[in-house]
Amino acid sequence: MKNTIRVERAKLNISQTELAEQIQVSKQTIHSIETGRFVPSTIIALKMARFFKVSVESIFELEPED
Repeated sequence: MKNTIRVERAKLNISQTELAEQIQVSKQTIHSIETGRFVPSTIIALKMARFFKVSVESIFELEPED
């Protein structure tokens, strides 16, 4: 799963720590999601979308299956 969290954070000039605090997860969770090591729960994805004021689909994208 691809995501644009790093881009969205850059638009607001906020750190992983600041985003983590806003959506009540750990900084490590944000890092793991950004690097594709962890797929967020629906709740985390919705909290991120709400925080960035965008749709979930604009942040997360399924990669094509081979």
